[in-house]
Amino acid sequence: MNNPSLLPPAIEPADLVWRDGVPESQQFGDVYFSRDDGLEETRYVFLQHNRLAERFANVEPGQAFVVAESGFGTGLNFLATWQQWRASNPPRGAVLHFVSVERFPLTASDLVKAHQLWPELADLASTLQAHYPALVQGCHRLVLDGGQVRLTLFFGDALDGWQQLNFQADAWFLDGFAPALNPDLWVDDVVEAVRRHSRPGTTVATFTAVGRVRRALIAAGFAMKKVPGFGRKRDMLAGHFQPDSAKSTAPDSHPAAVTIIGAGIAGCLLARNLAERGINVTVVDAGNGPASAASGNRQGALYVKLGVEHNDQTRLALSALQFAQRCYRPYKDQGWHPCGVLQLADNEREQERQAKFLQRNHYPESLTRPVSAAEASQLAGIPLQSPGLWFPASGWLYPAEVCRQALEHPAIQCRFDVAVKRIERQADQWSLVTAEGWQHQTQALVLCGGHLSGQLLPEGLRSRFKTIRGQVTLLEENTLNAPNTVICGSRYLNPACQGQSLTGATFDLHDDTPSLSASSQQENLEALETMLPGVLNQPVDRFDALSGRVGFRCTTHDYQPVAGKVVTGQAATDDTAGGLYLLTGLGSKGLAYAPLLAEYLADCLSNQPQALPAPLQFRVRPERCVTPADH
Repeated sequence: MNNPSLLPPAIEPADLVWRDGVPESQQFGDVYFSRDDGLEETRYVFLQHNRLAERFANVEPGQAFVVAESGFGTGLNFLATWQQWRASNPPRGAVLHFVSVERFPLTASDLVKAHQLWPELADLASTLQAHYPALVQGCHRLVLDGGQVRLTLFFGDALDGWQQLNFQADAWFLDGFAPALNPDLWVDDVVEAVRRHSRPGTTVATFTAVGRVRRALIAAGFAMKKVPGFGRKRDMLAGHFQPDSAKSTAPDSHPAAVTIIGAGIAGCLLARNLAERGINVTVVDAGNGPASAASGNRQGALYVKLGVEHNDQTRLALSALQFAQRCYRPYKDQGWHPCGVLQLADNEREQERQAKFLQRNHYPESLTRPVSAAEASQLAGIPLQSPGLWFPASGWLYPAEVCRQALEHPAIQCRFDVAVKRIERQADQWSLVTAEGWQHQTQALVLCGGHLSGQLLPEGLRSRFKTIRGQVTLLEENTLNAPNTVICGSRYLNPACQGQSLTGATFDLHDDTPSLSASSQQENLEALETMLPGVLNQPVDRFDALSGRVGFRCTTHDYQPVAGKVVTGQAATDDTAGGLYLLTGLGSKGLAYAPLLAEYLADCLSNQPQALPAPLQFRVRPERCVTPADH
């Protein structure tokens, strides 16, 4: 392929020409908005004809309002909608979801240039620019305004987006340029997808008044009419979904309260996510505080190993990494340290793998790029002998501090020093039982207990979880040449913090020893010296004198995480607003996977648009961890 930018996961950006300060698509020969007044056009066509000011004012606490759009473009429609949402002063827990597809996304620089046309949107525009994803294919979830606004951007073909995304819209913005210039957005399949993602009463507005578009929408069940267009445009279309056989228009139900077992990084981020959506949360953990188990290491590296083939496993890892990098930003210098990550090709096998990775893929440099040994040395601040991949937006995390801050919310109640021995289904409730007889009832229960989660699953449900012991080693700063960045290879080494650097970790599949092992310390240091020759500036005489920590990771038979509702064929676990859920099996990549999977599970629990597209939902479904005999 001659153009490397067309290799996956890159997506072709919009090819713009600027005429009189207004962007025009070279692909379609059409403007993105009116040359007269693009913002007022958006307010008239989309906000006014979907009655958003009135409808936003009537949103109830904890309710989600969903706007869907074909063609994100400059983001003008989103920014104007966000401004209107803010002006409506939404109640506690209310969320504006904005779902948009874009085949040719703007580059970050073009986005900034376009936004300069609307000074009154500057504060919102700068926030969008700071969160705008790299130009890679697939689904991107942006959480804005403290969770009150969630933007789901699908970079790819519109039809692929509507097929893969799970949501029901309250209002549609049918944009996407003139139908004659961009016919792919107006094919019958796309109109049918719009119908499928609408509920009775869903409104729709579009610039166009073309007869075949109106007829297609009417055939799909929309009551449509011509109304005066904006400015020099004579007509446009507006209407609402009025199917022949209308289902109930009652709002989607969700549990008033959720109980989470486990106060590690996954459980704490999920609790905060739900609390910000207006759901009361109880967090139960056997430890004396948050992050007492696998999330309790002083330092944890945020990285994933992207596959050579851009398959669903790689897509999940890439989506998780990008979402985690955005999620941890508010914790900067208070738990999150975005110093960058070097993934070294420190052996022949990894060098071959990275060479194939670079040959078959094209990633924006904001995500990752290859570096020579010399440049890697410069980035790390220590001599390195291997080339590698540089991840500039990654770094390391102090998980316990992030967990502590995440739990600081009035809607979250914590119960520590409570070891749940079993869970029982009683009518429409789950009951948590301890050895001391303490009980707690909840409609919705999420197991986030890491390697202990499998032990709490209902009788008759045999899951395929594995427990892996991991020991990390803490080294005094004066005993080594500590790097400026995280370095990953056969081991990882973090920059120094409070006089120590953490390295590790062992991968002990058949060892359940909770105490520190001198042989594990030796294994860590020998592997570190192999990866970074000369990094230690003095020999270690006694491995048993080194400090460190033992944690137990949870993984699955296929080494992929689990997130979703447990469906066993028992009607009791299949109710809409409650049931049993799993968020576990994150292995050694919990810091990367936990934020996105917590977001997705919170979407499921609150019956809101889902952050994962269908193929990735399938990838993490709990049913795959149930042996056939349990069905």
